[in-house]
Amino acid sequence: MFKMIQRARSQKGFTLIELLIVVAIIGIIAAILIPNLLDALQKAKQKRTVGDIRSVGTAWFSWLTDQVGAASAGANQYSFSFTGSAMTGDDLLSTLYSSASMFYIQKVPNNDGWGNAYHYEAALTPLEDKVMGIRSSGRDGSFPSASYTMGPFVATNYGQDIVWADGFFVRYPAGAQVD
Repeated sequence: MFKMIQRARSQKGFTLIELLIVVAIIGIIAAILIPNLLDALQKAKQKRTVGDIRSVGTAWFSWLTDQVGAASAGANQYSFSFTGSAMTGDDLLSTLYSSASMFYIQKVPNNDGWGNAYHYEAALTPLEDKVMGIRSSGRDGSFPSASYTMGPFVATNYGQDIVWADGFFVRYPAGAQVD
């Protein structure tokens, strides 16, 4: 009988307690890392959206300056309302890519980082107070308002709309480079 006890102890392997401790450690590490990973994914989508809006807005403003010559950046610095004529990204691309001999942008994205459609809008005449606007509905996919007051929002509030109008960002995540 003594030899059986010795033989059992000399066998190699893990005890149930050791396995439970390893599983508990893996669970704790996963509980710490998964929320950070999910937040990083949302932050990446937000940054992609801000970058897309900046690129399209810059190209659009350059086109307007070259073609119409009537736009002035910051003419309406405190608010912007989306109530004019909406257009698709393809409509905007046909204007920006095929203008005379100048190409302002090669691709205009139709969807933001979350897969929601961008809302592009231009004034009916370039001499109106507002000239052009681009907005993303953020993670929640809805536009709660047509009017926006200038200012940042908490960067981790991914449901907020990101808005660019007339040469500058009207609504943007706090800490984002908006110049």
